[in-house]
Amino acid sequence: MDLITELEARGLVHDSTDRAALGARLASGPIGVYVGFDPTADSLHVGHLLGQLGLRRFQEAGHRVFPLAGGATGMVGDPSGRSEERNLLTREELEHNVLAIKGQLARLLDFESTSNPATLVDNAEWTAPIGMLEFLREVGKHVTIGQMLAKDSVRSRLSGDTGLSYTEFSYMLLQANDFRHLHDAHGVEMQMGGSDQWGNITAGIDLIRRTSGGSAHGLTWPLLTKSDGSKFGKTADGAVWLDPARTSPYRFRQFWLQTDDADVRDRLLRFSLRSVETIDSLVDQHTAAPHERRAQRELADELTALVHGREAAEAASAAAAVLFGQDPREASAEALDVVGAEIDSSEVSVSDLADVAALMVRVGLASSLGDARRTIDGRGFRCNGEVIEPGASLETADLLPGGRLLLQKGRKSHHLVRVFS
Repeated sequence: MDLITELEARGLVHDSTDRAALGARLASGPIGVYVGFDPTADSLHVGHLLGQLGLRRFQEAGHRVFPLAGGATGMVGDPSGRSEERNLLTREELEHNVLAIKGQLARLLDFESTSNPATLVDNAEWTAPIGMLEFLREVGKHVTIGQMLAKDSVRSRLSGDTGLSYTEFSYMLLQANDFRHLHDAHGVEMQMGGSDQWGNITAGIDLIRRTSGGSAHGLTWPLLTKSDGSKFGKTADGAVWLDPARTSPYRFRQFWLQTDDADVRDRLLRFSLRSVETIDSLVDQHTAAPHERRAQRELADELTALVHGREAAEAASAAAAVLFGQDPREASAEALDVVGAEIDSSEVSVSDLADVAALMVRVGLASSLGDARRTIDGRGFRCNGEVIEPGASLETADLLPGGRLLLQKGRKSHHLVRVFS
């Protein structure tokens, strides 16, 4: 199927300019397409993946892709989809965030290709040198207040309690100018984004038409929610980030693994790079044995490998297996390193292993010696997956790679100790 038809089949088209004209343009040869990422934090999150993967799909289809880091627009803050104004960041914060985001964009797009490399652009490069009077003459005169007030992102804020500052009101003009600049400088003819970006995208298309008479295209995808209507990409701990220092590869994988059965086909279609036919086959297998959660595991492994690399994905999978019942003696040192980062860990001496009850109190798996002894008598503790029998000592226990022991109480309470002489 052609690219637009495939995007529709994946549920990735919400609004677009004339569908026939866009399809014909894509069929005629490579097109330049861009997606913007504002550096409001020093990491992108899973909600940004649709933009990155959208560019990836276009690049793999032979088109020229331009991920944009919003060093200039980030200074203003996009009002789209927000009920209140963002806190303004300092120039130093923005520069730090842009640098971090550039590295994350490079994980999913090919910047090294000799035939069709991705081109990273930063709108601060062409926006910062423009004076206010020049901007008003070159951009502002082509956009009417009526046009701006008609955009959903503006209208929704004006009808709310917080209103809309002139700073945020101007954001649309800045983004429209980005599209015009990329069209003139790089031949970019298409912009993509979430459905809340439609007003900004069409403003850019209008500006291109008014200033150069050129034609341009736009496409948005639906904003994601869970099947119960709650916000996608949020957990009890907050947003799910692409930076491993903010959200570890293990927790990133667990986020996808916990996808509800009602959502898993939708998530595979939108985020997986597998064909629609392959996804449908996988979902059929999942439906036949949902308890195996095969669709969720495939989704989690693919996305973790895309964002963090194959080795990190395999280590996260192996760590999860250990924490959810697999024999820890089969785990690699790398997997145990991941386990150690996700659960409480400590160091103990060999002599500390003689008194199991005291050890369990020390590492926090028992509240008192009495609690520990009762749990031992009830065979409620494990070491490296094996039940610790009453009267046993751990001094002679076989150590896991890295000189470690995995202690466990019940099914969910774990502690990893590193043993030294």
